[in-house]
Amino acid sequence: MKRLILAAAVALCAPAAVAHDGPVSTGAVQAVSEAAAPAVAAVDAFHAALGSGDAAAVLALLAEDVVVLEEGGAERSRDEYAGHHLPADMTFAAATTAEITRRAAWVQGDVAWVLTEGRTTGEFNDRPVDRLTAETMVLHRDGDAWRIRHIHWSSRAPR
Repeated sequence: MKRLILAAAVALCAPAAVAHDGPVSTGAVQAVSEAAAPAVAAVDAFHAALGSGDAAAVLALLAEDVVVLEEGGAERSRDEYAGHHLPADMTFAAATTAEITRRAAWVQGDVAWVLTEGRTTGEFNDRPVDRLTAETMVLHRDGDAWRIRHIHWSSRAPR
């Protein structure tokens, strides 16, 4: 079902440049409604904070009850994520380069969905990294700010 939703989102995309903390290919595809732009900015700020090692900024963008799904595991709160994967995620983000290849985002009321596909390359723990990535983030509006309520990350080696 996730692949069907992602495929439908990608099919609706039109070529555009995409803002991100690293270089983006000119072939990147984006379908982001104007209403979703602030939520996308929150996702980009989250990744920038990860890459710069700013744990306080990362945590400020997460809802207290965030659920992070990665590699078959779950962290069910901001505190649990902070105490487990956050340090390694910051180290990994600092050592690698993430490129966005496709992105789609929508808002309905106070909820936003941001779907991002990309490629992450570099070296981590003395090993080369080359992964195709997929990320789903669900955010909610908290006053004037967007907070991340759910993250789902997956990746695979390119063929």
